[in-house]
Order: sequence, then C-alpha cells, then structure tokens
Amino acid sequence: MTTSSANIIRLSSIILVVLLLVGGGAAAFSPPGTYVIGGGCDSNPGGRGIDIRGGGYRRRVHPIVPPPATAAIDTIIIARSRSAPSSDDDDANNVEGSVSSTITDVFDALLAWTTSELNELILCLSLAYGYLAMPHDDVTPRDVILACDAIDDASSYSSPSSSSSSSTRVERLLSLRRRVHEFGRYRLLASLMKSNYETYVTTAEFLSPSRIPRMDLPNVQDVEYRAADAGEEMAVTIVDDMSSSSSSSSSSSSSPSDVDDRIVVAGGRKVDEDETTRLVPDCELDDVSYDDNLLDRALLHVFRNLVSDYTKLGTKSEIPGIVGLLAQGREYMTMELPTGTSYADHAEAQHDMVKTTLGKLMTPVLPPFYRLFMSGIIPKLGTEFDGKRYGPWFYAPYLTSIVTPLFFGFLVGPSRPNRRRDGNRGGLVVEKCKFLQESGCKGLCLHQCKIPAQEFFVETLGMELSVRPNFVTQECQWSFGEAPLPIEKDPSFPNGCLVGCESRKVIAGRKMGGGDVLCM
Repeated sequence: MTTSSANIIRLSSIILVVLLLVGGGAAAFSPPGTYVIGGGCDSNPGGRGIDIRGGGYRRRVHPIVPPPATAAIDTIIIARSRSAPSSDDDDANNVEGSVSSTITDVFDALLAWTTSELNELILCLSLAYGYLAMPHDDVTPRDVILACDAIDDASSYSSPSSSSSSSTRVERLLSLRRRVHEFGRYRLLASLMKSNYETYVTTAEFLSPSRIPRMDLPNVQDVEYRAADAGEEMAVTIVDDMSSSSSSSSSSSSSPSDVDDRIVVAGGRKVDEDETTRLVPDCELDDVSYDDNLLDRALLHVFRNLVSDYTKLGTKSEIPGIVGLLAQGREYMTMELPTGTSYADHAEAQHDMVKTTLGKLMTPVLPPFYRLFMSGIIPKLGTEFDGKRYGPWFYAPYLTSIVTPLFFGFLVGPSRPNRRRDGNRGGLVVEKCKFLQESGCKGLCLHQCKIPAQEFFVETLGMELSVRPNFVTQECQWSFGEAPLPIEKDPSFPNGCLVGCESRKVIAGRKMGGGDVLCM
C-alpha cells in the first residue's frame, strides 16, 4: 500500500469518526422528563463529577480537559527538525516516513481539537435545552442557586503557567459555558416570575447583588436596592433639634428649608414630625452624565419648541438640554393660577400638554400605523369592521419595548428591554431616569411623564402602559400591555415630596384649595 493510499484511508477514517460524534451528540440531550441544569455529560470518566438528584432533574459537573493538541504540534516540529540521513536511498525513505509521520500528527491534532470542540458545543446545547425544557411551575429558588453555582464554577478557572495556548482555549470554552448558564439563570428567574412573583422578589433580593448583578435581573421594580457593601438595614433615627424648632417658630417668616428641621427617618421615608408635610428621601445613587446623540438632540429641540408653543409662557428657557426643558415644565407646573382654577384642573392641563406634544412629535402618520399593526384596531374605511379591535397582537408589547429606547432616550436616558411583572416580554427598564434625576421632583414625574404617557398610549395608540418609577434608584419600569394601577393604589409612588425638590421651595407659603397638591 502506497503512502498516498494510506493517507486517503486515514482521512476517511477521521471523517467517519467526526460524523459518528455528531450523530451521537443527540444522546447528550436530556430525555423527556429529565432536566440537566448544570455541568456536563455522563461520560468523561476522568473528570470530577457531582451528581445532585432531586426535584425531577440531575446536575453533573465536569471540567473541560484540553486535548493533547500541543504535544502533537511539538512532535511535528521535532519531525521537521530531524537531521538528514547518510545515504541517498535511506534519505528518500526517511523523508517519505517523516512526511507521513508529520501528516499523521497533524490529523491526530485536528481530530483531538475537533472532538473537544464538538463535545463542548454539544454540552452547551444540552444545557440550553435543559433550561428551556423545564416547565415554569417546576422552577424553584434552589434551581436559580444551582445556576449561580455553575456560573461561579465556569468563572473560577485559573490557567496553569504551562501550555498557555491550551489554557487560553479552555478559558474560551468555559466562557461559552458560562454564557449558557447565565442565559439559563435568566430563564429560570423569568419562569419564577410567572409561577410565583412574590417568590421571585424574595429570591432576587436574596441573591442580588452578591450573586446576581441587578442589571441581570429580568425585572427590578419591586426588588429592593442594596449596595454591594450594604449589610445592615437602615436604623430608625430621630433628628430632634428643639432649639432650632423653637427659634424658627419665633421668627416672623420661615424659609422653605425649615420644613426639614425635624425629620423622622423610618422605613425608607422621611416625614415631618407633625405629619403635615411628608418627605420622601432623595435618590441614594450618584448622578450620571448623559451623552446625547444627534437624534436625541434633534428630538429634544423639537419637543422644547412644541412645549413653548403649547404653554404660551413666552420664549423658552435659555438653559440648554433637558435641564432647560425641565425649567419650562417647572415654570408651567408652579405658575400662579387664575381665580377659579384649581391645581387639580391645572394637573389635567399638564397631562393634555404632554399628550398633545407627543402626538405632534409622532406626526399624523405613526399613530394610525401603530393602532393597526400593533394594537389591532381597524381604521375607519367605511366598512363594517371600522373601529373594531382584534389586538394587541402577540408581538406588540415586545416589539414596542425594542423600538421605544430609540425615540424616548432624549427624555429618559438609556433603557433596555426586560420582563413585565407577569414574566412575559414587553417590559422596559430605564436605568437611571434623566427626567427624574435632573428635576428631582415627583410632581413633574407624575404630571408631565407618568400619567400623560400612560394616557397617551391608551387613548392615542390603543396600548395599555404601566409606568412605575423607583425614587430610591431613579430606575423606571415601563410595562407595555399591562394595565396601570390608580395612582392612590400604586405602591411605587409614595405620598409626599422629595427632600431636595426645588418645586416645593417655589410654592412655599402659597395658599391652596382643599385637597390641592402638586405631587401626591
């Protein structure tokens, strides 16, 4: 048999082995009723294995063993550097044998590398299938903890000093496995939201931020914020300054800051001692800077001009950017009202101002398009189906959460899609609301963002929307397709004014009618 024939047979054998590996990969997938939550296949007898059984699934963890590719390559290099033989005949035979040995080593190295890559790919597909196949009702907090353990196992690999190429490859494979487990953990948390929302909140608060970064949670609206180094709950402290209280009461006039002289800090809320003025703590996080792109600046410019035209307060503020827009909004919200006009009526006027401005910003074309292709509302075309509603279509909430960040970023800042309270897609979380950070005012948040946005989506676009701000972190959860709670029943919107609110100082001492408030 010639050397070329032997090489052809060897190459055919390699192809056959690869096909058998790919075909046998199906066995790595879990049979019906078995869920592989973390780890590897049942083979690999040389690896460390942990088999945990319970809850209708098994979990087996195996380390990745790098193939002997480096040794094969070293053999190739040695074969190429052999010294020349003494005779011509021996030289020809040895050269032919050296070439054949080199080809054999290359094939062996490729086979080992391909086998290891295919095994890891099959393993990762098996893990992903196991996460996807688990029914929502079967998910428990323990499953989430096991997924966190698997992520930690994949992240704690330390490369040895020798064989740097093999260690780099192992790190890459472990990175793929870690991403699969991160996907699975997100999937498990979303399933937990669908089956038992209260259990999800408890699990998320227990694991975040120590085991799960807050940004990796599928929903954060009811998950209490904890700093990474926070270990103790807020203590109840009473700031009692009787001398300042007596001195302020004896003075003929009081400044707006006098309301903060005697404050009780309890359970995350600051309130005046006599309970006449409730104060909500300001955001606990540092302010962030926003880098607006060209589209954001253009939309903000148009929006400010529309607000100026509607409010008829004269020229718009000379302050640039979102701060100037909020100065316009604050001036409109705190303006002196004509006789006979209540602040409740003025709140409705603010809602109408924002809804009208948003409608003009969207142009006359977009709302009918959205109503038809998202909300499933048939336009008036002179047929028997005019005005009938067949939606919202199943894709509408999720697609809206994808598109919205592109066009509302100039008002609220960066945001990303997440899950609604029911665990389904269609949620959007504003990472740190630009509108709320720069205004520091619940009244502006309520009457020029939250309520008008909810009403605009229902009345103009035909889609329900729930907007729930978090005043501790200045996050804001937008849930498309979810009915909003009445403001008096919404736990995300506590009564009282923010401690650092500038609007409160503007209206200090102003007499209002019974029941008139600016920000609940």
